[in-house]
Amino acid sequence: MVRRARIKLTSTDYKKLEEICSELKAIAEKTGVKMSGPIPLPTKKLRVPVLRTPCGEGTKTWDKWEMRIHRRLIDIDADDRVMRRIMRMKVPEEVYITIQLI
Repeated sequence: MVRRARIKLTSTDYKKLEEICSELKAIAEKTGVKMSGPIPLPTKKLRVPVLRTPCGEGTKTWDKWEMRIHRRLIDIDADDRVMRRIMRMKVPEEVYITIQLI
């Protein structure tokens, strides 16, 4: 039985997230292992409403700030060569990776 690695990618910058996903896809194609994904998971939207005037006087106008957290899920066969290549990848600071063997 072949072990599989479940890779969860999380980032606030979706462009860098897509770059990492394409690198993982290229590694899977070069080594010839099976890969499923990247599966886009629901985007978290963190909203913060802020009152515009610092004193609270005047018209009640609000600024609404939002931060989006994008997530992807990739399943890949956990071959030794593949896992070594994944561990050597350069990952930007904005992208967080968790790898779980299942």
